[in-house]
Amino acid sequence: MRTAAPFARLAGMFASALLLGWSPLGAAVDASTLANLGDAHGVAPCASCHGADGAGQAAAGFPRLAGLNGAYLRKQLDDFASGARENAVMKPIATALDADERKAISDYYAKLPIPAVLAKPATENSKDDSPGALLATRGRWSQQVPGCEQCHGPGGVGVGEHFPPLAGQSDVYIRNQLKAWKQGTRHNDPLDLMKHLSAALSDNDIDEVSAWFAAQPLSARGATP
Repeated sequence: MRTAAPFARLAGMFASALLLGWSPLGAAVDASTLANLGDAHGVAPCASCHGADGAGQAAAGFPRLAGLNGAYLRKQLDDFASGARENAVMKPIATALDADERKAISDYYAKLPIPAVLAKPATENSKDDSPGALLATRGRWSQQVPGCEQCHGPGGVGVGEHFPPLAGQSDVYIRNQLKAWKQGTRHNDPLDLMKHLSAALSDNDIDEVSAWFAAQPLSARGATP
């Protein structure tokens, strides 16, 4: 693992926007906060946007990390570092980490329990006959669009390392990702599945299905499958 110095430099670059810190005695986070988090390798900078409990920030579109599959999280960090997934904030952070550190961060968040704040969805748009529900559960086969649940699991709980949970993510985050797939600015999925599916969705479709998944309940007792 690297020393704290490179991350102190990274913190200086982004302190005004992200309040990043790396060393256990760094200015951005104090020692007690890091002690509560457990592993100090990489958690403090991530917590600035994704929360100390990994719940994310719904209004800002920062996704939940707690309870996500570790291999999925590691791939996203690797893709941010390599440029396979584009994000102006995440790229410099991911490239400052080595492979072991990216794995350590991924494993840390994968083991966190789902925060209690996510047990009750922030939105109420969960009707089974809503346009978003129909897209999520049944799809639109006239356009060769299967239901989202066929890959992401019932209620969007997530399946394995390639199909992350959608439940427990904000509608802002889900909508932003679907639009990124549709516009071609995100393209790091297996077999380009999301590029094809999102291209068949209208902006209203994206709004509806994002709101439906954001309204799905989560268990606060443990991580998703």
